[in-house]
Amino acid sequence: MTPTRVTLHDLGVRRDREEWIVGRVETGDVIAVPTQGMRVIRLLQEGATVPEVERRLGAETGTRVNVGGFVEGLLRAGLVAAVDGCPVPTAAPPPPTLPRLLPRHVRWTLNPLLHAALATVILAGAAVALLRPGAVPGWRDLLWSDRGTLVLLAQSAAGWLLILLHELAHLCTARAAGVPGRVRFGTRLQFLTAQTEVSGIWLAERRVRLTVYLSGMALDAAVCAVCLLLTVPAGPHPALSVVAMTALIMLSTQFLVFMRTDLYFVLQDVTRCRNLYGDSTAYAAHLCRRALLRPSADPLARLPRTEGRWVRAYTALLVAGTALCLCLAAAVTVPATVGLLAGSVRALLDPPGWVAAADGVVTVLVVTGFHVLWARTWWLRHGPRARRAAGLLRRNRDPERCVR
Repeated sequence: MTPTRVTLHDLGVRRDREEWIVGRVETGDVIAVPTQGMRVIRLLQEGATVPEVERRLGAETGTRVNVGGFVEGLLRAGLVAAVDGCPVPTAAPPPPTLPRLLPRHVRWTLNPLLHAALATVILAGAAVALLRPGAVPGWRDLLWSDRGTLVLLAQSAAGWLLILLHELAHLCTARAAGVPGRVRFGTRLQFLTAQTEVSGIWLAERRVRLTVYLSGMALDAAVCAVCLLLTVPAGPHPALSVVAMTALIMLSTQFLVFMRTDLYFVLQDVTRCRNLYGDSTAYAAHLCRRALLRPSADPLARLPRTEGRWVRAYTALLVAGTALCLCLAAAVTVPATVGLLAGSVRALLDPPGWVAAADGVVTVLVVTGFHVLWARTWWLRHGPRARRAAGLLRRNRDPERCVR
């Protein structure tokens, strides 16, 4: 039954080429609609009923418009608050991180003067790196002590501190634009990451969107630059080297755009793709089915030609980058982790002293704790899909269920 009167949630809107981006900032539910769809939304917001909207659009365009079907799409997208006076049951949006942090508290993060100051600091740090190459830390600077525990704890402390600052930069700039933002753990292949969900930023202007995407990298680069600048009057110091090297490592990982890093979202925005990663994943699956001689419809057929070209190029990068990362994990990360744990366990079983035993305990706790956190985070995100896939596999193997 087609609804008669529809009440929409408070919606954010912006123009994007020939379409409109419409959605709820608080939940991040965002869709793209054509100009005629935007006209339907405007009329519904003015209080017109569905039949009235159909009549008005019919008079304006001379054609029959399926407003009821469009409203069904709005319902599925979570943009409808009530139908014929009855509230639409929807899950409450997850609470934002730091809910007491209001837009007026962090409006300064969008100020161009702040961005100019950060750029000046980063350029000054780059000048030090060019003029004094010895001030630039290398991977050996991370091994500043003979005690593996001290190295591991110092690296962990620097890493988590920079991760916190990085995500706070995303959160504050998004909150300044009125987007709640939520910080949570995530996984990208074998990597455990912290990530800030700011889907509602799609409704902001491009300058604000790019500021939010790049704010974390800008802060990482500024921290690294400050460490380099401090070596000029104070000379090299292990703490400065560890922090600077950690910041450089974090910056370098952002260039792995096949894992939806900060630069991935910049790339997606600049290329004007709506779902670069999702469309590329679907296209890669389509190519696999075609290679196996299975029927498959090309998911790029519904995309504009320019967007389709970008998706094809990103698909090649996605497949190659994912394969390389998994190979490196199998060839380097796993053997190194196993070797580190094996050495720590041997030190625990036959410790030459209490210092060596404590070193082994801390190493085992830190390494295993990290991997347990990764596994838990992965399962929370992918567990339901894995259970469905396992259930489907069991049903396909059950001979009684295969009989028709």
